[in-house]
Amino acid sequence: MTRKQRRLYFVVLGLLALGAAVGLVLNALGDDMVYFYTPSQLQAKHVPPGRRVRIGGLVEQGSVMKAGSTVTFRITDNTAVLPTTYTGILPDLFREGQGVVAEGKIGTDGVLHASEILAKHDEKYMPKEVADALKKSGQWQGGKK
Repeated sequence: MTRKQRRLYFVVLGLLALGAAVGLVLNALGDDMVYFYTPSQLQAKHVPPGRRVRIGGLVEQGSVMKAGSTVTFRITDNTAVLPTTYTGILPDLFREGQGVVAEGKIGTDGVLHASEILAKHDEKYMPKEVADALKKSGQWQGGKK
């Protein structure tokens, strides 16, 4: 084998090893690459307690209850509902019927203990998954999107 062939052989092996490493990393990340889940997707995945997740949906009408700085409410995609609790200052745009993304951990009681709440200001900017779930359930009130 000449020096050029040997060098080419090592370059090809290096590229194959790099490709395999990238493939393994992407496979390991898998579900963690999703920006957020809807309550229906979370229910279908059976996420174990203590795992950090992001949930997107609508704040269910009549579900917001405040006790001091702690707020409890339910996030829904009109198919499934996820009880949520949050302690802290809510965004100004947070209200019932409005889109929300909550990040936190699922407790053993099945409640999302949110550490961060992001409010959506208009359904035009609603995540595609939530909009599709609303359309499927017949609750869609948006435009022709």
